Amino acid sequence: MSIIKNIAILGSTGSIGTQALEVAGENPSLFRAFVLTAQNNAELLIQQALKFDPAYAIICNEKYYSRVQEALASTNVKVLSGADAIKDIVSHPEIDMVLTAMVGFAGLEPTINAIKAGKDIALANKETLVVAGELITDLAKQHNINILPVDSEHSAIFQCLAGEQSQSVEKIILTASGGPFRGKSLEFLAEVTREDALKHPNWVMGAKITVDSASLMNKGLEVIEAKWLFNLDVNQIDIIVHPQSVIHSMVQFRDGSIKAQMGLPDMKLPIQYALAYPERIKNNFKRFDFANYPNLTFEKPDIKTFRSLALAFDALKQGGNMPCIINAANEIAVAGFLNNGLSFLAMSDIIEQCMQKVDFYAKPTLDDYLNTDKETRIFAQNLIKKIPLKTFTN
Repeated sequence: MSIIKNIAILGSTGSIGTQALEVAGENPSLFRAFVLTAQNNAELLIQQALKFDPAYAIICNEKYYSRVQEALASTNVKVLSGADAIKDIVSHPEIDMVLTAMVGFAGLEPTINAIKAGKDIALANKETLVVAGELITDLAKQHNINILPVDSEHSAIFQCLAGEQSQSVEKIILTASGGPFRGKSLEFLAEVTREDALKHPNWVMGAKITVDSASLMNKGLEVIEAKWLFNLDVNQIDIIVHPQSVIHSMVQFRDGSIKAQMGLPDMKLPIQYALAYPERIKNNFKRFDFANYPNLTFEKPDIKTFRSLALAFDALKQGGNMPCIINAANEIAVAGFLNNGLSFLAMSDIIEQCMQKVDFYAKPTLDDYLNTDKETRIFAQNLIKKIPLKTFTN
């Protein structure tokens, strides 16, 4: 590996990607943004490429290729386009680590290719493990690579487990902020808008993950991700709502002791930890002061009101391709909600119907996952078209 770690940032224009570039920019002697990719945000990709001078810039949506190519023509940046280019670039011999910050199912195949190429993975795309956790973890063992979690909760667990024996773990406790609708009733949720859901109290994130946080589906996906990251049974994973988002998650050991990882809610910290692992590097991030947080509170999640969380636990218990089904259904439902058509509560209805109707495979292959994802999306889209107008908001 080179002295400077070459990072491929898949999804560089999103919330995680932009913050990862901040970390890289603050540590130019440690990290180089070797590959930058974007789905549609060509203008920001161009700005990033001009600033960070990567070897490659990839715009997934091919209709923007000529715009990016023209803007970077006077640089040494090689411009590529299309999903296949992203799948292929992760095998480049000069890449040391792949940060998968793409949104949703699209991150699966690039991650698989990167693992097969022997690249360590900084994983921000939780859907990869939700959809195909057993396949991904088996591949990681086979190719002897690290999967380093970037989610603040999983990074916290990863840090708490450092130096511990796996058999000593009794359970892990994932913390949740509760999102913008904590404590609200079903009647309240029936009327919430897109703008309401995007007002997260603690974190600045992309639209899709912010809606997932509001519905608690994000925490459900994190439960599934944690099962595979840390080789746990479903009964070893608990969730506690912690509105201050200071304790990022905890591990309880068989002797009853608990380790917690704490800090201010800032995604740059887990990003930096993953990129620099196993080292801890100095930074100038704002420090936590206990005097500013005299009260840390905790409460149980309301899984009756926020049904998506309960559905995620059900999917994990069923196993097979069921987590793949809920992930695809959720992506379509969230897109429907963000487009100001589907109501907030209807999202969990869509997910539940997909779980009941889409073909189940107990031992899915990669092709099964790909087919399940496609089938579920079509089924969910057709369900949305049939929903009565009274469940829609303006």
